Amino acid sequence: MTFNLRFADCDPAVPHSWPRRRPAVAALLRRESPDLIGTQEGLHRQLREIHEDMGRHGRSYDWIGMGREGGSRGEFMAVFYDTGRLEPVEYEHFWIAPDPHSVGAKWPGAGSPRMVTWVRFRERTTGGEFYALNTHLDNVSAEARLAGARLLVQQMRAPEPGRPRSPLPEFDTGLPCVVTGDFNVPAEKESGGGVYETLLEEGELTDSFTAAPPARRGEDHRTWHDFAGTSAPPGPRIDWILTSPGVRTASARINTFTHDGSYPSDHFPVQATLEFDNG
Repeated sequence: MTFNLRFADCDPAVPHSWPRRRPAVAALLRRESPDLIGTQEGLHRQLREIHEDMGRHGRSYDWIGMGREGGSRGEFMAVFYDTGRLEPVEYEHFWIAPDPHSVGAKWPGAGSPRMVTWVRFRERTTGGEFYALNTHLDNVSAEARLAGARLLVQQMRAPEPGRPRSPLPEFDTGLPCVVTGDFNVPAEKESGGGVYETLLEEGELTDSFTAAPPARRGEDHRTWHDFAGTSAPPGPRIDWILTSPGVRTASARINTFTHDGSYPSDHFPVQATLEFDNG
């Protein structure tokens, strides 16, 4: 699942405040029980409360993340996972900035610091491993969004002969990757090349929603609905789950769940069932 949680405004008097939405998020995650969730916008207290709620329904979860302003400060790209099924082998964070290791840095012209959290997981039963990368690209600057896409590609690909080494830790490029995020652009190619095209063509990734068999793909909806839900006018799918070669999509859908008439967030979560060649 990829899920933009919407940051926690904790004033109960505010419409769609976190205290009002928390039961809906808990009910959604209890019903779906994903093995892996890439979240966006969560604040530290909010994530701790989600973790607490997830621990009440029979499966054990943990999470990995860092605030985009460093430590517990700012929004997280937190990755939640079922500890009974997945074991984190290593993890790291980098920023979408000229120096990706500069905590809290941002790309020139970006509206705010943006980052990527990635985790290398081992599946406990089969021993198969994969990387999960989770991000939230900038909402202001197209240049910053494209820089984020290029850094994701750079992270996942093997260094090319003759090119300077990447400043990022190198992946084992024999392992599959799953990329989750709110990309703040439609899932379509742009003239001149954009985020979607960069990730699908240069990154050799596949959009799980379009890759799902038609009989096992849910209805298409705009994923940012601003709490209007399915009554929102048609719009783009800006929240994606992308996969590398070696990963097959068995099913995918945009989840329009409500709880007592309340939407968990101003974004619909997107879900996919994935199968890995390496077990």
